[in-house]
Amino acid sequence: MKLFGACFAVLIGFFSLSARAQEKQTCTVAVTIHDAIGAATLDYLTRAETLAAEKKCSSIFVRMNTPGGSLQSTRLIVEKILASPIPYMCLISPSGGHAGSAGAIILMACHVNGGLAATNIGAATPILGDGRDIPQDLRNKMVNDTVSWLEGIASLRGRNLEFAKEIVTEAKSVSAEEAQRLKALDFVTTTESEFLQAAHGHKVIVGEKKEISLEAGSLIEFTPDLRYQILNFTADPEIAYLIFMGSIALLYVEITHPGLVAPGVIGGIGLILSLIAFHKLEVFWGGLALILLGIAFLVAEVFVASFGILGVGGVISFVVGSVLLFDKDVTGYSLPWTLIGGVTIVVAGILLGLGGLALRTLRRQHRDTDYDLKSKNVRVVFVDSTGHSGQVEILGEVWKFTSDQPVSITDTVEVLRREGLTLHIRKKE
Repeated sequence: MKLFGACFAVLIGFFSLSARAQEKQTCTVAVTIHDAIGAATLDYLTRAETLAAEKKCSSIFVRMNTPGGSLQSTRLIVEKILASPIPYMCLISPSGGHAGSAGAIILMACHVNGGLAATNIGAATPILGDGRDIPQDLRNKMVNDTVSWLEGIASLRGRNLEFAKEIVTEAKSVSAEEAQRLKALDFVTTTESEFLQAAHGHKVIVGEKKEISLEAGSLIEFTPDLRYQILNFTADPEIAYLIFMGSIALLYVEITHPGLVAPGVIGGIGLILSLIAFHKLEVFWGGLALILLGIAFLVAEVFVASFGILGVGGVISFVVGSVLLFDKDVTGYSLPWTLIGGVTIVVAGILLGLGGLALRTLRRQHRDTDYDLKSKNVRVVFVDSTGHSGQVEILGEVWKFTSDQPVSITDTVEVLRREGLTLHIRKKE
């Protein structure tokens, strides 16, 4: 009995230690930003933060190598990082990479930042997307506003205020080693694992000035997917501008030349994508708008002679909208390509089928009594003495008739037209 009790106690202790070990295990969601900062980056980081919350991960690790990007997107990303209850660890990676312009600002906002050897940071002076010179008054306004904003971020994170100012006013750019000496970067390492080890246990402020000890756990890679690629393509400022203006032009052509169809289809899809890129539509609502637009195109395909353009445009719009609308890391649903393709085929088939039935019904409504009278066989049952009038039987009914030429009972005749209750007929050749 004592032996049994001892064994039981050992088992209890073993399971207790296992439970404690599992409690201590933590994870870190890892993302990679190697493109210009834009709407796609904001959506990417938003989904990464949602994934980290669902997995109960203690931190987010951002690999960054970017030339810069949209200032509006950068502001939204910084707001997200500053308000996040999950700390961000941002590293300029790989060696030879850089965090320029918008990337430098985001790096300053991260809870812990660093760079690999042979990387650099800086050059955050605002410029126009097309590279043109900014009028002096506007430039002063943008620079002063960005400086005051970035100084606030640097002060919150305890980083070098002078450096934060100079990367905006003088487009200053320095190596990672120099940035660490200036206290703009926390760590400079040779590998990512060294950076994570250095960041582990670092005291950071999250949310409402809550101090925590940062934990870097096992990495859960959140790689850029098709949704990111679509958004990243349209989010480039020049591409987004060209798509927007091209879409407006195509819609104008469709309005002024109705029936071309293709300009309207391309312009409608492009307009929604450009509005997402301009942050005028959230990604979710943009995806929903594309799905509804795709359904409208599929329905219109039945009633408009578009030679399949509306159908193809509807399928493309529906698929792209589904990719943007359903995100497993936000909605909890995983939509593989087989499901998206299957739903698209079923929806397209149902809409085209119902539309075809409706069109046939409309066409049958156009086949009125006159159409039936002209298409059916006619039998002469009575002719008066002149041969120019009498009675005929058609569809089981007897009608009065008149004829420009004399007819007899034995003649084969056809209906030309109807006037009231009288039919005008003629002999068939």
